[in-house]
Amino acid sequence: MFRLAASTAVKRVSTGASRRLPAISQTAFKGSSTIEIAPQAQLFHATARREEEAKPAEVEEEKSGWWDPLYAIPLGFTFAIPAIHNEFFIVNEETQLTGVFLLFCVIVYTQAGEMIHKGLVEKADQMLADQNELEDAVIECLEDLYQDIDKLSGTLVSDFEAISQATEATYAKLNAAGAIKPQYDFKAQVERVLHLIEQEETNVKEKAKGDLMAEATTAVSDKFLSDKAMQKASMDLALAKLKGTAKPADDPVKNAFIQFFKDKAASAAKADDSAEMIAQREAMVAKLNGIAKTEGFFFEFGADGKPKMVV
Repeated sequence: MFRLAASTAVKRVSTGASRRLPAISQTAFKGSSTIEIAPQAQLFHATARREEEAKPAEVEEEKSGWWDPLYAIPLGFTFAIPAIHNEFFIVNEETQLTGVFLLFCVIVYTQAGEMIHKGLVEKADQMLADQNELEDAVIECLEDLYQDIDKLSGTLVSDFEAISQATEATYAKLNAAGAIKPQYDFKAQVERVLHLIEQEETNVKEKAKGDLMAEATTAVSDKFLSDKAMQKASMDLALAKLKGTAKPADDPVKNAFIQFFKDKAASAAKADDSAEMIAQREAMVAKLNGIAKTEGFFFEFGADGKPKMVV
C-alpha cells in the first residue's frame, strides 16, 4: 500500500515538475551562461528628461541556488519512504489529520492568499480613509475654533477692563449697603419680637376670657339650680316677655352674671398674682430666646426680660 501511494505521489510530482521545467531551466542555468552583456552607451544632451520617458529599472531575479523548493521534493521522498517503512514516522489518524490540515493551509495560502490579502488591504485602506476623514473634520473644527478665539481675543483686554470697573462699582455699592443693612435687619427683628409679644398677650387674654366665661357659666348655672326664687323670677320674666310687659332690669340671670364678675374683680384685686406673672414672663422669655437663636437675632433676653446684644 505504501509503495502504491509513493509511486502515485512520484508520478504526480514529476508531472507537475515537468510543466515548470522551462521556467526552472531558464532560471537555474542562467548563472552558468558565459555570455556577457556589454553596457549600452548613453548619449548626453542638455535637454531635461521628461517624466513619461523615465522607465523603471529592470530588477534581476534572485538566484535561489540550492535553496530552490524543487530540490525538497526528491529529498522528501528519499527520506520519507525509509522513515515510513522502518516506522520512524508512524502514519495514523493524527498524522493524517495533520497532513490534511497542512494541505488545507497550503491551498488556502497559495490559492486564496492574494484574495485575503487584497480584502484585508482594502478594509485597512477604508479604515484609514475614514480615520483621515474624521481627523480632517476635527482639524477643520479646531481651525474654526482658533479663528473664533482669535477674533474674540482682540476685545478681551477691553472686556476685562470693563468687568473690573463694574466689579469695583458693585463692591462700593455693596459696602454702602452693608453699612445700612444691619440696621434694617435689627429693625425687622425688633418688629418680629413685638408681634410675637402682642400675639402671646392676645392668646393669654383669650384663654383667660374663655376660662372666666366657663367659670361664670358654671357658677350661675349652679346658683340657678339651687335658688327657687331665681327660678320663679326667671319664669315670670319669660312670661312677661311673651306678654310684652317685661323690663330689662328684671332679668335675674343677667344680674347673677354681673354680680359674679363684680365678685371676681374684687377677689382678683385682693389676690397676689405676682407668682403667676413671673411664670408667664419666664415662659415668654424662653420662647423669644428660642426664636432669636433659631433666626440669628442680634440680641436675646435676660432673666429679667431685658434685651442684650450678642453681636
